[in-house]
Amino acid sequence: MKNIKIIKNRSDIGAGTRGADLGIDAMEIAAINMNNDFFNHIPFVDVKTHNETIYNKVNSSSAKRIKFVEEQCQRVSDAVKETLLNNETPIVLSGDHSSALGSISGIKAAMPKSRLGVIWIDAHADLNSPYTTPSGNIHGMPLAAALHQDNTEMQNNRPNDETISYWNKLKNLGTNFPKFEPEDLIFFGVRDTEEAEDVLIKRLNIKNYTVPEVRFRGISTCIKEAIERLWNCDKFYITFDVDSLDCDFVSKGTGTPVSFGFSPDEAKQLITGFLRTEKVVCLEVSEVNPLLDNKGNKMSETAFGILDYTLKQKT
Repeated sequence: MKNIKIIKNRSDIGAGTRGADLGIDAMEIAAINMNNDFFNHIPFVDVKTHNETIYNKVNSSSAKRIKFVEEQCQRVSDAVKETLLNNETPIVLSGDHSSALGSISGIKAAMPKSRLGVIWIDAHADLNSPYTTPSGNIHGMPLAAALHQDNTEMQNNRPNDETISYWNKLKNLGTNFPKFEPEDLIFFGVRDTEEAEDVLIKRLNIKNYTVPEVRFRGISTCIKEAIERLWNCDKFYITFDVDSLDCDFVSKGTGTPVSFGFSPDEAKQLITGFLRTEKVVCLEVSEVNPLLDNKGNKMSETAFGILDYTLKQKT
């Protein structure tokens, strides 16, 4: 990964708990405390945020702050697109995971003819829509938007017209069609899902490498198999949500911590394994929330350590 550029997206308005907007700064503090000058020698761009809108009245319980999330994802998309067109590799550091839609949309806007493979390292499937979400938090919806999946067969909400309008805008960011094929999506570590998501995963035949499977079969075996599944893809996008890590072993410094996740070393191996393919055009790290950390700044330190390690393997 040459010509790296960091995209700092401090937005957390897609989450249900505040604090992920501080995750990037906490990672920078972690680097300073490690005497690591990572953030001093890599160029970056700060993406403007709408974080002040958390004080606004929520007009849609099935997609909270969707108007501002749509605008935020568009900003991320534009930043990723511009970075790629400048022959740079975007490393997106985000607050909440709704930003993943912006990253994916930016890749497709810059490379519309490339077939994209998505490696989704996360405790959650993020396949809800305004029609199915139990929480209304849009950080649980980016993949559904990217795949144009409303999943109305499992509908339990009635979004208002404004919500539906902005949801359609989200789905059409970057391109007016699905950003990738379901067969080109691979989950690693997904273990906390809702029924509507389970139905969609089964219907779309999405492969999920669970933590027990990865440990039983071996990381290298699972990575090799996943790369073979994505063999026809021209480019890869990796997103690493830190709640994929074991919150009991690392810390609870993320908005939706889940037990029985990956260890930091396993996360390093996963990301590095895909970086070695030379197909990765964007790497994203999200959902570090230092306000929820029960071990000081442990999650930020761990996330930065994983990022620093993996990039040093390829730069």
